[in-house]
Amino acid sequence: MLTDRINSLSESLTIAISTLAAELKAKGKDILSFSAGEPDFTTPQVIKDAAIQAINDGHTRYTAVAGIPSLLDEVVNKLKRDNNLNYEPKNILVSNGAKHSLFNLFQAFIQEGDEVIIPAPYWVTYPELVTYSGGKSVVVETKDGDGFKITPRQLKEALTPKTKLLILTTPSNPSGALYTKEEIEALGEVLKGTDVMVASDEMYEKLVYDGKFTAVASVSDDMFKRTITINGLSKSVAMTGWRFGYMASVNDELNKAVRKLQSQSTSNINSITQYAAIAALNGSADKDIEDMKVEFKKRRDLAVDLINASDKLSVIKPDGAFYLFVNIKAVTDDSMGFCTKLLEDKGIALVPGVGFGSEGYVRLSFATDEATIKEGIGRIIDFCNSY
Repeated sequence: MLTDRINSLSESLTIAISTLAAELKAKGKDILSFSAGEPDFTTPQVIKDAAIQAINDGHTRYTAVAGIPSLLDEVVNKLKRDNNLNYEPKNILVSNGAKHSLFNLFQAFIQEGDEVIIPAPYWVTYPELVTYSGGKSVVVETKDGDGFKITPRQLKEALTPKTKLLILTTPSNPSGALYTKEEIEALGEVLKGTDVMVASDEMYEKLVYDGKFTAVASVSDDMFKRTITINGLSKSVAMTGWRFGYMASVNDELNKAVRKLQSQSTSNINSITQYAAIAALNGSADKDIEDMKVEFKKRRDLAVDLINASDKLSVIKPDGAFYLFVNIKAVTDDSMGFCTKLLEDKGIALVPGVGFGSEGYVRLSFATDEATIKEGIGRIIDFCNSY
């Protein structure tokens, strides 16, 4: 009865684990969840005030599909100020979160037989969207020793005449890996002379603790022309529920296509969110972002030290985002079995690495308080010692 297209999709493991943990907690079980991909902070007051003002000013009607002009201008200003990228409002499409931006992109750009290179570990949604769009995911497994980043050699070996798109995520979900300017330039050199586009997911741009963030499109004119930048406000200013993401590209044909698709699917995003986003993008919330980042860094350092003190677990300290991609291979290679039993026995919710394309790992979000981190990792270590 249903289409092959919808039957090809799998449920998001991150959402499934979070939902199960919430259900168990509602039944009275002592559950500590480290599975959620969202900050535990509230949206900064300056952003909430902007939304309230927008409501009081009556900004409650339909808007242009791509976004209100003042918002598009602010996205352009942000990309110039923060990333030295020269876009125009016509190059920007605002959507219902970065996931929606990616869906628009894949539906407009990927068709039957097209290949998409996806470095693993990857965000769980990438291969699902490729499959739904009729494409083929070419998963390239990265290694701990390379910091979970695809190398120029790996990229070159993965390229074929059918390659349409490379997905880069910096900083990465789930590993927190951050590509340096030099590493991005080296990947760009491999792509020179090809028609391969790059989808650069930069959602965790503001949450960098070590090193410096480099926008993929900024390293060369060639990369600027071939890169589709995906970003939003869910992680940087704790606006997960507001649903705000955007896509930036100088490819006019692609821009017209994604706007056409959005016009016939969701049309414009929530008008109030658009006005609130202006306050988030124009620097008004920068102090709040810095405060969150300082707290996340303390939690990261604490969690890394606790995990690496165990002889059964290990983790590479992430440069950005708010996840640890923990190596459990000394315990088991079955990450799903590990996470299921850990939730049942110890009340700890983690996300299995198999969902990110890397078996033998689990993802732990440190977007929670220090007391919970200490208690939770203590339970995980106890569990590993008796597994």
